[in-house]
Amino acid sequence: MEPATGARLCPFDYAEALEFDPVLRHLMNEEPVSRIRLPHGEGEAWLVTGYDDVRTVTTDRRFSRHAIIGRDFPRMTPEPIVQDEAINVMDPPASSRLRSLISKGFAPRHMERMRVRTQHVVDELLDRMEEHGAPADLFAHLAAPLPLTTICEVLDIPEGEQAQLRTYARTMMDTTVENKPNAIQAKADLRAYFAELTAERRANPGDDLISALATARDGDEILDDQELTVMAMVLLITGQDTTTYEIGNIAYTLLTRPDELAMLRDRPEMLPQAMDELLRFIPFRKGVGIPRVALEDVELSGVRIREGDIVHVSYLTANRDPRKFENPDVLDLERQGPSNMTFGWGGHHCLGAPLAATELEVAIGTLLKRFPALKLAAPAEEVRWNRTSIWRYPLELPVTW
Repeated sequence: MEPATGARLCPFDYAEALEFDPVLRHLMNEEPVSRIRLPHGEGEAWLVTGYDDVRTVTTDRRFSRHAIIGRDFPRMTPEPIVQDEAINVMDPPASSRLRSLISKGFAPRHMERMRVRTQHVVDELLDRMEEHGAPADLFAHLAAPLPLTTICEVLDIPEGEQAQLRTYARTMMDTTVENKPNAIQAKADLRAYFAELTAERRANPGDDLISALATARDGDEILDDQELTVMAMVLLITGQDTTTYEIGNIAYTLLTRPDELAMLRDRPEMLPQAMDELLRFIPFRKGVGIPRVALEDVELSGVRIREGDIVHVSYLTANRDPRKFENPDVLDLERQGPSNMTFGWGGHHCLGAPLAATELEVAIGTLLKRFPALKLAAPAEEVRWNRTSIWRYPLELPVTW
């Protein structure tokens, strides 16, 4: 079949609490492989929405992330968040080498230490929330500080420098056009910071994740200076913001669903399985991320994608594919089924997923245990949501106990 003509303009700006974007729902149901235009970047792209097709695009060597370098590709943000040297835009075998080295930083012995550190931080934050007294803003007390504090501990970033780094990261995520000069500057400043820090850790390694990455070897292979700088940036950005937003989203989802909340309180051993389902169910971002380029003509679901075409995938729609998940729009904490795609898929599955999963489990598990009567302190419809970022999350979450 030939490509469809006419592309749909997709601002992907839907931000009504955690309701599923109706544009994405229409595309996944009516045009599973469709032509779209995005708010920024040149030209059009394909959007692939079905679970199996997304799996093909993310694992098949006929689709390349590396080939987007140098192209003003269609995207959500005015300035591309990704760096040209980042692992996010590498293809195998280059990415395989880096992933092997980086995975050593997330080895079980490191992860156990990270779990202990995370528990310590969660306990301290919830102590402060209890001292503050009800009502309290759960987002400000737990969701916002936990991932930043944890990733900065893991990277050994001084406390006095953490707030500025968070500002850089948030500026890069803003989708408004007038923000572009600020985003370019923030990206350059963040890179300069990590170039200096990684050089110092290379010369004087400590017990942190950057030092572990600087000294990681796979035979004779090590990360070069630029790779190490960019990887540290990626870890900071993805290691704090996304987990912050998901803690807020998961807490909101449970606090507005009494039956599921009661089930988890009664059966805390269900938490890991429940987390998988919550991650599948919650549309934690808007639209799409980093695309790929078709290296040759490929047919997906009866649609021909031409060599050189830009191809975006939606992990959000893959997570709601009714061919893979029975009653996909229902939150079923006891669901057994295929893996969700919230952390990506294939060669670009999130390397920090073990740390994120640890933080989410420790944060939500400890919260439910410490505050068995926790509930929203305001009606759900009064909770305010972010409207300018690529991420979806509550701006505050007032709770009482």
